[in-house]
Amino acid sequence: MSTNQQAAPAADNNGKRKRLIVMLTAAIVVTGVGYGLYWGLYGRHFENTDDAYVAGNVVQVTPLVGGTVVSIAADDTQLVTAGQPLIQLDRADTQVAMEQAEAQLAQAVREVRTLYVNNSSLAANVAMREADVAKARDDLRRRQAIAGSGAVSNEEISHAQTALKAAESALVAAKEQLASNQVLTDQTTVEKHPNVQRAAANLRSAYLAFVRSTMPAPVTGYVAKRSVQVGQRVAAGTPLMAVVPLDQVWVDANFKEVQITHMRIGQPVDVTADLYGDDIVYKGTVESLGAGTGSAFALLPAQNATGNWIKIVQRVPVRIHLDREQLQQHPLRIGLSTVAEVDLHDQSGPTLAQQPPRQAPFATQVYDQQLAEADQLISRLIRENSAASGKSASR
Repeated sequence: MSTNQQAAPAADNNGKRKRLIVMLTAAIVVTGVGYGLYWGLYGRHFENTDDAYVAGNVVQVTPLVGGTVVSIAADDTQLVTAGQPLIQLDRADTQVAMEQAEAQLAQAVREVRTLYVNNSSLAANVAMREADVAKARDDLRRRQAIAGSGAVSNEEISHAQTALKAAESALVAAKEQLASNQVLTDQTTVEKHPNVQRAAANLRSAYLAFVRSTMPAPVTGYVAKRSVQVGQRVAAGTPLMAVVPLDQVWVDANFKEVQITHMRIGQPVDVTADLYGDDIVYKGTVESLGAGTGSAFALLPAQNATGNWIKIVQRVPVRIHLDREQLQQHPLRIGLSTVAEVDLHDQSGPTLAQQPPRQAPFATQVYDQQLAEADQLISRLIRENSAASGKSASR
């Protein structure tokens, strides 16, 4: 074989190699340009993480008074509405205490009424003593007028003087008794009298203990973590069950610290849950950024002053508010895994909240009527045990 014939295949191989290198280089360049365009036009405006989980309120149901459980009206996974009775304690002791408090209030009202009535009787007693003093003074003056004629002895005049002093002393005592009784009734009424108010406060306390033997659902939600059993003796503050309002859930997304540089409150967020997959995309917004990293608030925070410090990327929890209508259509459970992607285009919002909330974000009204009902009971007892005309109380 000639030299020219041997050189031809080598030249062909070199040409193929050059074309492969050029094509590979072109592919790398195109890929780099494409990624650069993607990053410049889209990628740098979005941050995402799969370290995100559904969170929500777990409302503990705990007794305010101790007692024995006699009934349980709901079990795990069942829906309950705000105010619905959940657990009933034995009411025997609290009912007896409330009846005693009712009797004490009724007695206090009648005793205070007696004080007002005594004002009238004591005032009449003062008037009678004043008449006695006037009579004794007249008797003494008549006897002194005729003492020179010998018709009245000195002994009789002395007795008249003694009678006048006794009448004056009795008048002073009567006035003091009236003043003492008026001190207990001045500037007040039967209903506002301190003795009645003290008995009413005792009745309120007994009434609250009575009604608190029934534990209502603080919010509307689903029962979870029931640990109480019928017949169990429970103490005040013991967690018995929890109510989870699934319409008040949110997502806690834990972004790396390098990802939150351009993150602001109010930025839109797309959230997908592993439960539904990519078919359901929740539209949310950044509600707040955590005040510290997760490790800083851990039960056992890292101690980097021991000398074996290793820097690792920290994560900051970001709370994401979810749309209520979407939650009703596609409910989530607490603890579910999600993926969150934040749109960083709009960076006009703050990184931290600028003012406190105008109203409580979470509240319940199921306990508001307890004192009102107690006040109605107190008003009825005072009315039933007060004078029909009320004239004595108005003096």
